[in-house]
Amino acid sequence: MNHTDSDTTSLTLLGLGDMGTALARAWLAAGRSLTVWNRTPGRADALAAAGAEVADTAAAAVAAGDLVVVCLLDDASVRGVLADADLAGKDLVDLTTGTPAEARARAAWAEERGARFLDGGIMAVPPMIGAERSGGYVFYSGSRPLFDEHRATLAVPAGTVYVGEDPGFAALHDVALLSAMTGMFAGVAHAFALVRGEDVALKDFAPMLSGWLTAMAGYANGMAEQLDSGDYTRGVTSNLAMMVRGNATLLRTAEEQGVSPELLTPFMDLMRRRLDDGHPDEGTAGVVDLIAR
Repeated sequence: MNHTDSDTTSLTLLGLGDMGTALARAWLAAGRSLTVWNRTPGRADALAAAGAEVADTAAAAVAAGDLVVVCLLDDASVRGVLADADLAGKDLVDLTTGTPAEARARAAWAEERGARFLDGGIMAVPPMIGAERSGGYVFYSGSRPLFDEHRATLAVPAGTVYVGEDPGFAALHDVALLSAMTGMFAGVAHAFALVRGEDVALKDFAPMLSGWLTAMAGYANGMAEQLDSGDYTRGVTSNLAMMVRGNATLLRTAEEQGVSPELLTPFMDLMRRRLDDGHPDEGTAGVVDLIAR
């Protein structure tokens, strides 16, 4: 088959949940011909009205496309939906959220069936898909030739960031960033819990909180340098001894405000362990050593 990407490359999308539907609308708005399939057929009606071809089965949808994009519930769904499809000669892009190990196994599975494979991790919510300057993008990993040849098509819904030939790297980057986001959300929730019972306008407090978190975001760059160099004291402005002492104030304030410290204490406990191990002049990079196997 011809693996050259162009406006005439036949494109198939399997899965029309909120994200899949947003992807489909972006490709259709860009004038791309698109075949879609969804387990619940009614989800495709609006897309059919917008110009999409609707396949009766997943296998038929795969047969209609050279580039097959999958956006389903989980990895088990991908295996089930593609079980009867002929993947020989296809380019398969899996945008289903999963783990690095699942992506590597799915890549081997696809290659055994004659397909080139690319895994993707979507760093966006559906309203960001197809929206100009939304900041949304997708991590991709796996077949570099597939990515290079179809980059223009893949870039229609959101930006593209290729992170390596290892098929698991897109999921790894995706989950790493989402894990950091989850920790940030925990801190935001704790901060609001502290002030909510007082005469503090939350709408005025929110931009202060957002601005402070933005100012602190550069901490990641310093930690990366420390971890790469092995010198966890490099560039430290607030050392572990100081921060652990400060944690006591955070905990006392939570108690005074009637707020559970459970969102903070796991990290604080690790900081204390690292300090007790004899590293008072470090920042928090040493915590990585405590939790990494």
